[in-house]
Amino acid sequence: MEIVILVLHVVAALGIVGLVLLQHGKGADVGAAFGSGSAGSVFGSAGSANFLSRATAILALVFFLTSLGLTYFSSRKSDTRGVMADHPVTTQKVPGQIPGQTPGQAAPVPAPAAPAAPADTGRAQEVPK
Repeated sequence: MEIVILVLHVVAALGIVGLVLLQHGKGADVGAAFGSGSAGSVFGSAGSANFLSRATAILALVFFLTSLGLTYFSSRKSDTRGVMADHPVTTQKVPGQIPGQTPGQAAPVPAPAAPAAPADTGRAQEVPK
């Protein structure tokens, strides 16, 4: 059932994209008023806007309902195991491991040495000009 809803969802989304691309903007009506060639169409002068807008509204409703259906089905899944739930955790002894250190623990890092002081040349520092 979930696959059927998913297929309807994708078809509705593609249909909405196609219908929106077929519709003309409000600026196209001005060109039709001055005798442009697009005034007479397959659906008539005003019929295409009405048909396409209704079809877009119906597909938008289908898209909304399939979105709710997919949300319902995804929330009903009770299997919440992770990807690594089936794999047992194994620990291996690493050669050269520090005694008393657990396998996942990082080796202690020595503190960084203080930076060396610059050598004093006896001259005052000059500002380049």
